[in-house]
Amino acid sequence: MSKAKVKTAFFCQECGVETAKWAGQCPSCKAWNTIVEEVISSAKPQNEEIQAKNWKNLKSGIHAEAILLDEIISGDEFRYLTPDSEFNRCVGGGLMVGSITLIAGDPGIGKSTLFLQIALQWKEFKILYISGEESAQQIKMRADRIGIKNPNLFLLTEADHQKIFKEINKIKPQFIIVDSIQTMSSPFIESAPGSVSQVKACTAEWQKFAKQTQIPVIVIGHITKEGSIAGPKVLEHMVDTVLQFEGDRHFAYRMLRTLKNRFGSTSEMGIYEMMADGLQAVSNPSEILISQYEEAFSGMAIAASIEGTRPLLIEVQALVTQSVYGTPQRTTTGFDNKRLQLLLAVLDKKGGFQFGMRDVFLNITGGLKVEDPALDLGIVAALISSYEDQSLPEKMCFIGEVGLSGEVRSVQRLEQRVLEAVKLGMRFIFIPKASKTIPRFEDNSIYIIPIQKIEELYHKLFNK
Repeated sequence: MSKAKVKTAFFCQECGVETAKWAGQCPSCKAWNTIVEEVISSAKPQNEEIQAKNWKNLKSGIHAEAILLDEIISGDEFRYLTPDSEFNRCVGGGLMVGSITLIAGDPGIGKSTLFLQIALQWKEFKILYISGEESAQQIKMRADRIGIKNPNLFLLTEADHQKIFKEINKIKPQFIIVDSIQTMSSPFIESAPGSVSQVKACTAEWQKFAKQTQIPVIVIGHITKEGSIAGPKVLEHMVDTVLQFEGDRHFAYRMLRTLKNRFGSTSEMGIYEMMADGLQAVSNPSEILISQYEEAFSGMAIAASIEGTRPLLIEVQALVTQSVYGTPQRTTTGFDNKRLQLLLAVLDKKGGFQFGMRDVFLNITGGLKVEDPALDLGIVAALISSYEDQSLPEKMCFIGEVGLSGEVRSVQRLEQRVLEAVKLGMRFIFIPKASKTIPRFEDNSIYIIPIQKIEELYHKLFNK
């Protein structure tokens, strides 16, 4: 009996495109030295036959034949509400039936801890936690540290998909966690686990499983040193939701961001605090992001931002000092460096400040990474404060985008930002004068100060 012919193909490790031969540059994403040869198998009919056999006792939610769109009866979408309110916020209000969610993050950031914690807290459903990285004893030690017991949580330390689906058919779970997709392997693909073809094939199997059985699946993934999700780019297209778990290891706070969501907003963010017994959801992050000092310091300002539907007050720190070397430094933490250079150019041209021979350092406290243009006015205030070496008055907040002409532009959802500032005790709130509606308050101790240009901001802050 002749052996099956071994088939090889060339894949791009960056975008996952398949090519007929090796090339130095990928024809799709134009990346260099990313094409590798992998061994694949053509046993697809056997693969589908075994899958159908493994899933035969599980319910199906997909129609086998085409139907008219008008014949489909629309109803209220059913979501599973997990015990984690921050996670529910990021996925659009809860896990959709039959959805597949991908979460990625740095090694050791807390991805496995987060979802083991959710699985332990979710006691009303039968949950299967599949781990291809850690032993059962390691996961048990983490569960003991979290300190929650769940009699409906099953643990499977296996990476072979064929064995995994047989166990799923036996247990019949209502919720599945896969940790991680880069360690999973399909017996019908001969390349090593973590390769492009293996990751693509395993993700496709989980996608098909979730849609046919209507069981939500959460897949944990690795990221590359550049910060992107490891594996082919098609991995992000195959899943329904993509979440990024990020944070600085030197800080206790972790951010869960939504990068893609077919069932909700893509701008949501959840905040957690790493504790000795797991991750604690932070319900009011504005209180922890603003430092409390007995003495005011120069170069510090409070700005109001919006992450998804949540308003945040963020502390901005700036340091402007005389440059010792020939080329001034521009260093940022948690903010776009090019955006900082733009604001410095505006201050130099329209405000008359001499930043050309000064080093500028900017920091967003708490380890946050913010891209909201409404922080511009707060950053400008912090830069001016450090430049003049004068502290800003207490209880002051800044909201506004700065244009290239030095004008302060209006921002979205101004009223929600102002209300968050007032709730945290701010009394002097600078807003764009171009706003359509200016909030009014009966409390005479709250001052709403409209600003049209950055020159006005300087005069009002320092009476110059």
